[in-house]
This record gives sequence, structure tokens and C-alpha cells, in this order.
Amino acid sequence: MKRAFKYRFRPTDAQAAELSRTFGCVRKVYNLALAARTEAWARQERVNYNQTSAMLTVWKKTEELAYLSEVSSVPLQQCLRHLQTAFTNFFGKRAKYPRFKSRKKSRKSAEYTTSGFRFRDGMLTLAKMAEPLDIVWSRPLPEGAKPSTVTVSQDAAGRWYVSMLCDDPSVKPLPETSAAVGVDVGLDHLLTLSTGEKIANPGHERRDRRQLAKAQQVLAKKAKGDGANRRKARRKVAKVYARIADRRRDGLHKLTTRLVRENQTIVIEDLTVRNMVNNRSLARAISDAAWSEFRSMLEYKAAWYGREVIAVDRFFPSSKLCSACGTLQDKMPLNVRTWTCDCGTTHDRDVNAAINLKAAGLAVSVCGAGVRPQRSTPGGQSATKQKASRREP
Repeated sequence: MKRAFKYRFRPTDAQAAELSRTFGCVRKVYNLALAARTEAWARQERVNYNQTSAMLTVWKKTEELAYLSEVSSVPLQQCLRHLQTAFTNFFGKRAKYPRFKSRKKSRKSAEYTTSGFRFRDGMLTLAKMAEPLDIVWSRPLPEGAKPSTVTVSQDAAGRWYVSMLCDDPSVKPLPETSAAVGVDVGLDHLLTLSTGEKIANPGHERRDRRQLAKAQQVLAKKAKGDGANRRKARRKVAKVYARIADRRRDGLHKLTTRLVRENQTIVIEDLTVRNMVNNRSLARAISDAAWSEFRSMLEYKAAWYGREVIAVDRFFPSSKLCSACGTLQDKMPLNVRTWTCDCGTTHDRDVNAAINLKAAGLAVSVCGAGVRPQRSTPGGQSATKQKASRREP
């Protein structure tokens, strides 16, 4: 199993300058190749990776772009391969048309293959550098692991990272178990499990909202442009965002790892988060909950360890269906958190939804069919819209 191991490192001034030049050259080559392919597309012609690679050789020989020869050629070739992948996904209707990289907004990164770095005795040295990187080894690499690719990046907060892709023999399927769980996501509680357990929403962004607002106010008062004071203020805002994202990611990793280790089958709801964040009153709370990131982590960890993740159709009326007798309620206002069915069973709204999701997911697993009992609720409002209408806590 291929797995990426990411570490922070502290570059010297010379290394930071070399990497910054490399980032700029990667961005320049990507944009030049994208422009060339776009112009060819307008002429109803197609340009592939081999042609853009030949263009790169010509660009290096021009006086205007001679500086491209000053950095390692490996990251420049890799960015052309990434552009080829972007066009392949576009023609396969899996992604939108590739966009140009912005100097201020695009991610600063460069990817090196085995010909662009040397890894010996735990020391990583990149091409065009005399000294190895000062890596903070927060965890060891797998025994005997040799990186196949190395990606160096710098985030908006100014932190430097190196990611090494290695074979990890420790990633293997876990022993099978009969345990299954339904998971209902929300805002009051981040997760509600079919076992009745409720996991509180930590509200990472809400905890630092005051500091974030203060940093943004300072940034807004700085003169527009690329001045040093504005860069410092922008960096402070980025550091607050980075701290929020780090805490959120750490919490989601712990939750998803626990769910995957304890259960063979995990049933979730197939929510359209992209549409739900259009609700301006709830967009901040939904984004902070990071439901999409939770699902992404859950799916790739389940693939690693031989587990199964089932996504039930978003229009399945999990909240209005009695998990005891199967009666479907006509209406279920969002302010109703507990309700009693005609059969006499009293339900917690979220726990009942999680139990119904589990039952529907297991039915999907057995029969192999999708779950789409109805497209909308009797009141005309879709289940997705109902979930997005909850008030921010």
C-alpha cells in the first residue's frame, strides 16, 4: 500500500530561496503549458504531455525564460504531467477545465521523483541543494521504506512541509467483525451513532472567531499592494486559519480511525454539502463541521483496512421514519428533537435517524440496490434542505 508521510522541516536561507524559485518556475511552466494547450484547443487541436515537454526545452533556450534552467528540471516535468492528468479528468468529465495558477492564491509546491532527490541514512537531499533538509521526524518511516516521490510545499502560514510517498506494509485489512453502525451528522452534535452515542461538535472555528476577526480587521486596514506590513498581517490571518484547520483535522482523524477500527460496516448519509453551504446563515457552521472531509477520511481508511462504507440516498426520510414499527410521519419540524410514534415508542430525532440509516445501509449491502424511497418530504421540502435549515448553535 502506498502511503504519504508528511513532516515539517526548517530550511536554511539558501534552501528557502531555492525552493521559492522552484515554486515560481513550476507555476510559470504550468501556466505557459496551459495557455499553449488552450490556444490549440481553440484551433480544434490537441496538445499532449510530450509536446509540452518539447515546448519546455524550447522555452529554456529563450532569453526571456532562461531562468527556468536554474532550477531542477524534475519538478517542471512533473507539473506538465499534472496538467496532463487535469486534462484527462476534464475530457473524462470528472473535473472542470484546468485553471491558471495564481501567484498569491495557488498552493506553493514542487514534486520530485527519484531522479530529483537522494535519501540515505534518513537524510533527504533535493536536487540543486548541497545540504539535506532539516526534517522534524514526528514519526518514523516504515522500516526499510524508500520514497518514490517527494513533494515539498509551503502553506499560507509560512510553514514548510515535505511529503514522502512510500510503501507501508503496516497498512493491511483488519480482522473482520460483525459490528455495524449508522452515523447521522449534524451541527448541535457533530455525529450521532445508532448505538445512541452522541459526539459533541467542538466548534473549532467558533473558538478562535474573535482572534480571527481581530486579525482580519488589522489586515483590512493595511494599504493595498504587496507591502511588508500587509504581508505580515496576511500571515497572521493565515496562522489563525492554520491552527483551526489543524485541530479540526486531528479530531476527524481520531473519530474516523475509531469508527473504522470498531466497525465492519459504516453507514452514512449522502449529503450534498456543496449545495448546503449556499445557505448563508449556516455556511460557516457547516464548513466548520467539515462533513465532506469526514466522509473522505472514512472512505480511504475503510479501503485501507478492509471495511465498508455505505452512503444512503440523501432523500431517505431517516428522521421521520419510526425505527420500531416503520411508520412514516407526515411532518417533522426541525424544532422537534424528540417525538412519540403511534406505536408508543419515544424517539430521539438524531438517534432514530442513525438507526434508520444503519438499517437502510445494511439492506443495500444485502440486496445491492440503492435506497431512494422518495424524492421529497410531504411538505415539498427535500430532506437535504431540511438538514441545512438547522440553526447554528
